[in-house]
Amino acid sequence: MTRRFDGDRILVATHNAGKLEEMEQLFQPFGVTVVGAAEMKLSEPEETETTFVGNARIKAVAAVQATGLPALADDSGIQVDGLDGAPGVYTADWAETPSGRDFMMAMTRTHSELMERRAAQPWTARFCSTLVLAWPDGHEEIFAGTVEGTLVWPVRGQLGHGYDPMFQPIGYDRTFAEMPSDEKNAISHRADSFKKLIAGCFG
Repeated sequence: MTRRFDGDRILVATHNAGKLEEMEQLFQPFGVTVVGAAEMKLSEPEETETTFVGNARIKAVAAVQATGLPALADDSGIQVDGLDGAPGVYTADWAETPSGRDFMMAMTRTHSELMERRAAQPWTARFCSTLVLAWPDGHEEIFAGTVEGTLVWPVRGQLGHGYDPMFQPIGYDRTFAEMPSDEKNAISHRADSFKKLIAGCFG
């Protein structure tokens, strides 16, 4: 039996403005105020785990301990079958540069490695999102979501963030970066994990 969330404020443990905006839209119908990690001046903990759930837990627990608020953390990434599941939990690392994250660089690397391996097309992949909701008393709930698709090259679209311009969900002829946010948010990996969170803790 999952624990019901009965507060009116939730700390979303992310410094990613795109992710925070997505969460605000998703929480809007439930009358819950979303507070971001940057607003609370939280530092980003080092993500030392090798799984999505492990890294999400690090972020959620650090945020709870720093603020005393219930905290929701997401760890997400893209798994490319032709690269044995890489970049996976290291998705953001592939985009890291001294001056911030460059996802065009990460997508180019992904394409180059697929070509080097002569990976068979279509290049199947999935976005994964694991949410950990942590309470100040140490209780945690975990929800995992995915969306299946294929990778396209060259990339297409100006919307979204991260690998969105390269990812075309199954059943669609457009990439996530070619979809308005409300359409993408209805079918994304985060929407999947979020639906499970809502059913478990808010339903």
